[in-house]
Amino acid sequence: MTVVIAGAGPTGLTLGIELARRGIPCRLLDKADGLFLGSRGKGLQPRTLEVFDDLGVLDAIRAGGMPFPRFRLYSGHDIVWERELHEMLGIDEPKPSPDIPYPLPWLIPQWRTDEILRDRFEALGGKVEFGTEVVGVEQDDEVRITVRRNGIEEVITGDYLIGTDGGRSAVRKLMNVGFEGETYETEQTLVGDVKVDGLNGIACHMITHAGDVTKRFSVWNLPGSDYYQLVASVPQAEQPTLQDVQELLEERTGRTDIRLHDLRWISVYRINVRMVDRFRVGRVFLAGDAAHVHSSASGQGLNTSVQDAYNLGWKLAAVIQGAPDELLDSYEAERMPVAAQVLGLSTAMHARNFRPTTGPAPAIHQLDITYRGGPLAGQQRPGQLQAGDRAPDGVRPDGTRLFDLFRGPHLTWLTINGRYEGYDVEPGTDVLVRPDGYIAAIGTNVQPWLDHFVPDATPDEGDSVSTAWSHSRVRRRYC
Repeated sequence: MTVVIAGAGPTGLTLGIELARRGIPCRLLDKADGLFLGSRGKGLQPRTLEVFDDLGVLDAIRAGGMPFPRFRLYSGHDIVWERELHEMLGIDEPKPSPDIPYPLPWLIPQWRTDEILRDRFEALGGKVEFGTEVVGVEQDDEVRITVRRNGIEEVITGDYLIGTDGGRSAVRKLMNVGFEGETYETEQTLVGDVKVDGLNGIACHMITHAGDVTKRFSVWNLPGSDYYQLVASVPQAEQPTLQDVQELLEERTGRTDIRLHDLRWISVYRINVRMVDRFRVGRVFLAGDAAHVHSSASGQGLNTSVQDAYNLGWKLAAVIQGAPDELLDSYEAERMPVAAQVLGLSTAMHARNFRPTTGPAPAIHQLDITYRGGPLAGQQRPGQLQAGDRAPDGVRPDGTRLFDLFRGPHLTWLTINGRYEGYDVEPGTDVLVRPDGYIAAIGTNVQPWLDHFVPDATPDEGDSVSTAWSHSRVRRRYC
């Protein structure tokens, strides 16, 4: 059985990795001639770092990026203030702990993230088919996808089609899926990659004429590169030239000593706040920007998209290998509320526009995403940790981590006898952890959940046992 993925951005590449490491054949198509060249989605949130740890790319991600720099506000040539990200958010500085090993966001240009994910996909035997546009979709007991390459159309088939082809998704349009929401007609954003002369230090340089943070021209240092990412909101704009951007900088800041050159990539986009009315149409699924788009404020877009793929990948593999089809229905049930919550957060942060506000501080880390009450969450219990929550990390007496046990395409059955930060359970409690690191069930008997979704699985005291899913395992460990 074959899965066809349309769109080789972070969403499609993550999904390709998830399927490839489970031995599921997939074809990853992309309309473009190569990977995306820009830095657009440059911030990785803590939960995404945990996902990349599981996928085996975290070391490369950390080598290719850096911690978020300070935000530096200028009034003309003068520096008004410098603040760390946590100060901008109005929270205490997050520190690593046994249950949260990566508490801080990571800065890395999207083009480098894409390269790292592509390299991992290829190492697992995959290949991206560039220059391949999806122009038609039909389905019954299979999906027939009409693609166009070099002006020539052909039909390819698959058991499932996943649209990960961005906010203008051809797959979404071909399936007539509603994309409800609004477009900010009077506001556009310029984002591009450019070299900059006249600035010193590593920072998010927010340059203004008179210190008003809402009227800024921002340039971010990009790690391991001579380029900066430029960001500026404008009322209306056509596709600008380098000279247009230089003039905007001087008009916005009053400075002529900062020179832009070697414009590598630039995009003008209207801010949309939209999401689909369904994530599944038969054998066709939508994920990432194809399913939800919003402001870049708070750095949620790429991260939410990666986690769509992370949620869907193991379920597709499980159903292909024998699990009931209803498992795939849980993708929409779990991810649609998350998409709605992210749209609300990013919209609120966009309206805030770096101005101080009162009230609760925003949580952008995505560690608090939960599937409580969803179709895969077991019975609730007294206590803080519940079925549907992210399974915390922890350090075992031998120095290994719980994440070391979770890493890989299997389910993990823990019987907890020790004390672990984040696990408020009594000794002898079983915790069944899904392949995507969320808790399926907590209690003294998790076998019923296992029986429902993993037929014939009877884990013993050993490392793992085979199940009816030919490439899946259930690991049982005592901690």
